[in-house]
Amino acid sequence: MTKNLPARAPFVTFAFAAIGAAVLSFSSPAPVAAQSSVSAFAQSVAEAAAREGEVAAFYRANAYQPIWTGTSAEDMARRKALFMALSKASDHGLPAVDLEDLKARMANVTSVRQLGALEVELSTLLVDYAQGVNTGVLTPSKIDSGIVRKVDRKDGTDILATFAASSPAEYLKSLPPRHAEYGRLMREKLRLEETIQHGGWGKTVSAKKLKPGQSGDAVIALRNRLVRMGYLNRSASRTYDASIQKAVQQFQADHGLTDDGVAGAGTIAEINVSPEKRLASVLVAMERERWTNFERGARHVWVNLTDFTAKIVDGGAVTFQTRSVIGKNVSDQRSPEFSDVMEHMVINPTWNVPRSIATKEYLPMLKKNPNAVSHLKLIDSRGRVVKRDAVDFTQFTARSFPFAIKQAPSSRNALGLVKFMFPNKHNIYLHDTPSKSLFAREVRAFSHGCIRLSDPFDFAYALLAKQSSNPKATFHKALDTRRETQIDLEQHVPVHIVYRTAVAPAKGRVNYRRDIYGRDAKVWAALQNAGVALPAVDG
Repeated sequence: MTKNLPARAPFVTFAFAAIGAAVLSFSSPAPVAAQSSVSAFAQSVAEAAAREGEVAAFYRANAYQPIWTGTSAEDMARRKALFMALSKASDHGLPAVDLEDLKARMANVTSVRQLGALEVELSTLLVDYAQGVNTGVLTPSKIDSGIVRKVDRKDGTDILATFAASSPAEYLKSLPPRHAEYGRLMREKLRLEETIQHGGWGKTVSAKKLKPGQSGDAVIALRNRLVRMGYLNRSASRTYDASIQKAVQQFQADHGLTDDGVAGAGTIAEINVSPEKRLASVLVAMERERWTNFERGARHVWVNLTDFTAKIVDGGAVTFQTRSVIGKNVSDQRSPEFSDVMEHMVINPTWNVPRSIATKEYLPMLKKNPNAVSHLKLIDSRGRVVKRDAVDFTQFTARSFPFAIKQAPSSRNALGLVKFMFPNKHNIYLHDTPSKSLFAREVRAFSHGCIRLSDPFDFAYALLAKQSSNPKATFHKALDTRRETQIDLEQHVPVHIVYRTAVAPAKGRVNYRRDIYGRDAKVWAALQNAGVALPAVDG
């Protein structure tokens, strides 16, 4: 039984009639006892928040006044809103919180110290939830060295101060990404969870290759799996007929495969992927969507590495799209993920060979044959062209190699005839290429890290259309000089290089891509370590 308690509650009995709603019983204290209890409460909050820097800063600025454990309608509204948000954290693919344990502990507070600890715990839960649902659970750069994206997280002190001064429910509702893609991914998450609960997509397909006209158990398994995935209407056909072929083609298109209607090894491997693995891809995509929860630009360039595409987006709609080639899947050539701003394009560019390529690839060739790669020029520290027959290349190491290597503008230039610059420390940009045949490949990871474009001229026209009445003529006037020419973009264009193995278009089914660099596997492992889990299957 409690007695002689101050209005700000060093000893409180919590009884929850519904999530977050509480009835608190207390008696009014004598002035001295109240002051003592308030001081004790402040001390308990200070001690509990000692290791939570941003939370501690909030309470210091707030004179250690509670925002959760008081008896006011405002405190009750905050508790209710927080519990409601936490109960739905799994909808966002966030780590679950044991609300039953938390409510039990809130209902059995027996000391000022416990109350202060709960006050801080609720604030910490709010900060963790707000940051997680707004900009992600993970720190991208800690997952993989190629994920160099910086995330601008909300400050915990600001979160608490804003929350305390706002409508709690409205504040929490404002936190998740507003991009339409995020909502579509959430719907796909729910769809896959229902699929898993109802037994998945059935028996996998045991065959190396299936093609139209074939029949047998493997064709039946293919048919049944396509039906359960929603690509084929129910059918009793035991033969790989035209309807199955059409369904396979649609599946291939949705999964970045050559859509020839033949279920080869690659297609069967993707058809056999479990709904659990697809759900993991969606959860990772939602986390990545939170990493890019910022204003992307009314006009921006969107490069999805796993999709091998580069797009220009205007007002949320894709207005231009081209195939791309990305970095090889080797340790020092994978294309990084980051955002920057395109400032200009260079027509008839000179290729300044990156030092890593010069020393790792070209120096060994020059040691064997000084006249190797004769289309490239060696430049000394004073900017003079070096005569190769006067140099003993065998004396140099990767560290001591003293020359720069350049390739003059030409149609054979490694950068092609145009490059698109968004200056960054990673030395990554978009460019043309003379190696056009690579764009016909299904998997297009062949570069040293930069993004090669299949239709660079059309890409340039689309960019210049905002500042030229005749963008094609503007471009070709510079091209025809055969001299290196820079054209500045009057309106700079944000560029976002992303990595999404699950993409939810505005129309049609969610598309899936292969985890070519293995990055999503790392993100998923980190999410699991953080407490994110796939749904349990009943029975």
